[in-house]
Amino acid sequence: MQFTVVQGDIAQQSADALVNAAGTSLRMGSGVAGALRRGAGEGLNEAAMAKGPVDLGSVAVTDAFDLDANYVIHAAAMPHYGDGQATAQSIRDATRNALAAADERGCESLVMPALGCGVAGFDTSEGARLICEEISNYEPTTLTDVRFIAYSDEEFETIREIASEFQ
Repeated sequence: MQFTVVQGDIAQQSADALVNAAGTSLRMGSGVAGALRRGAGEGLNEAAMAKGPVDLGSVAVTDAFDLDANYVIHAAAMPHYGDGQATAQSIRDATRNALAAADERGCESLVMPALGCGVAGFDTSEGARLICEEISNYEPTTLTDVRFIAYSDEEFETIREIASEFQ
């Protein structure tokens, strides 16, 4: 599957589904989760937590509230905050399950951050490679526009460089 790498604030993106980099508790703290929570309004955190906790690598889907999307897919690539770090397997599983959740809902567009990287403790280069592999290998039913989003300049350059190997 083809995908693009974009830079910006995930909460400002317009898509059928936005992916939250979640912990297994689904409590929306900082980073991607914080940006989505601020953009959507407090109802998003309450809706997410009502669906948790989930298993590592699993996803939960909520309404997107005030975001320009239909769904937020909460992908648990890392354990609950303070309970460990993301693993290669949890990143792969969370990515694959997020893609499938979007497809199951008839989504055509999806924006996904670097799950399990950054505050979750996994190396961004290695994590980006795992995510790019999963997106590339995914055979969509309805998805046609998948965007791998980075916030900072450094993260964007890293992801763009790795993604070029898959495009």
